[in-house]
Amino acid sequence: MRVPLTTRDFLERAELVYGDRVGIVDEPNQSAPSLGEVSYRDVARRGRALQAALDELGIGEGERVAIVSHNAARLLEVLLAVPSSGRVAVPINFRLSPEEVEYIVGHCGARVLFVDPELEPTLKGVTAEHRFGTGEEYEQLLRYDVEPRAWAQPDEDATATINYTSGTTARPKGVQMTHRNLWVNAVTFGMHMQVSDRDVYLHTLPMFHCNGWGLPYTMAGLGARQIVLRKVDGAEILRRVEQHGVTIMAGAPAVWNAVLEAAADWDGPIPGRDKVRIVVAGAPPPSKTIARVEAELGWEFNQIYGLTETAPLLTINRPRAEYDDLSPEERAKRLSRAGVPALGTRLSVSESGEVLAHGNTVLAGYWENPDASAEALEGGWFHTGDGGTIDDGGYVTISDRKKDVIITGGENVSSIEVEDAVFSHPAVAEVAVIGVPDDKWGEMVTAIVVVAEGQQVTEADIVAHCRGKIAGYKIPKRVEFRDELARTATGKIQKFKLRESFWEGSERRVN
Repeated sequence: MRVPLTTRDFLERAELVYGDRVGIVDEPNQSAPSLGEVSYRDVARRGRALQAALDELGIGEGERVAIVSHNAARLLEVLLAVPSSGRVAVPINFRLSPEEVEYIVGHCGARVLFVDPELEPTLKGVTAEHRFGTGEEYEQLLRYDVEPRAWAQPDEDATATINYTSGTTARPKGVQMTHRNLWVNAVTFGMHMQVSDRDVYLHTLPMFHCNGWGLPYTMAGLGARQIVLRKVDGAEILRRVEQHGVTIMAGAPAVWNAVLEAAADWDGPIPGRDKVRIVVAGAPPPSKTIARVEAELGWEFNQIYGLTETAPLLTINRPRAEYDDLSPEERAKRLSRAGVPALGTRLSVSESGEVLAHGNTVLAGYWENPDASAEALEGGWFHTGDGGTIDDGGYVTISDRKKDVIITGGENVSSIEVEDAVFSHPAVAEVAVIGVPDDKWGEMVTAIVVVAEGQQVTEADIVAHCRGKIAGYKIPKRVEFRDELARTATGKIQKFKLRESFWEGSERRVN
């Protein structure tokens, strides 16, 4: 017997096995009415009402439904319900500029667009055939009185979500995740992290990012309670851990740095000690951060490596029994590696030193971009764009980034896109954008600028000029001025030379 693996399985099981259990605790917020505590039975019921509403709008199987939102229960519903009906969910980074959001909505051909009311003032110019706010408009749209049409022929190879990511081009690429991709990622993630129905998951990770790394599916299928944190703040994370008995969280190193800062001012014992496990990715954290998490918070540190193109799970590094008797420093050193391949994933390193991946979580392709798809999947392996090594035990260490991408605070930034924004300033003759090491952000977006002859410009001028042209997290946090940029004999800028002074003494060229 062969039954298609689809995302419908997760919510269907949650309703059947854990229907009476509180599945989602929604954050109160001023911009849209909170759903409060919602049982998994009601999550499924609301999901069917959303599917019936899309039926009524004439949105067919395979058509795209986009949503731009902070973390919220309604975003979680869209991720669970839309793909389950054979349609395609497109969660969009709420930090992007209106122009970037407009491009994505147009590029994926979304007929439906949901917008968080808090984002409405800045995104009011972004349109679609059917556009709704995720507050009262969303609630009025739901059709509880009609049974939705069933997905005619469930197909595990059908596109479930399109997740846009910044890469080596100025325009983001739409990563096509199939139902099989998401199913295997969610189940494998849950197995490696030993998720159970006793867990309480706090959404410290943006749900738009790789569909929350697929963990919303994992948690629903295994009956874990999901606490929606609308906006990340170190002290608020500690409060939610204490209030809800949180046991598992995921996020970029910047999140845990914020928690460590907040813990210094926390009154009383740190909540969750010896009970919380965190999953970290986005950039390899310094070993001192890992040691601090375990010593100061008493939380278990786990690291994964992956990309939007891999759903994202490729590797996992968990504290092994063999580490129990090691010193905190040596444990941290072991845990600072990207990890070993997840079950069903195979990794290798090319002659040029690039990490290659082969497995069921690798993307089907880039939406409407066959050339980029062929390049990324050349030879039947996914080319990660990251340089690294694999030791005899299978442990991967990421040492360099081959793609022209900066990862800051867990977000991918195309250096080319930032260069375009900076270069549009009339006083800029040349610019190169690189990532430099930073304890808080992992990598800091840094612009190296050559000023046009006879012009004057300051760092503040450059930053102000970029504001509004690109998302806030992409704006250079540092601007340095040079008389010239290092170039090859053919005139190509040598970014590796520009990076040298910033990364001097480091074994790797990512942070």
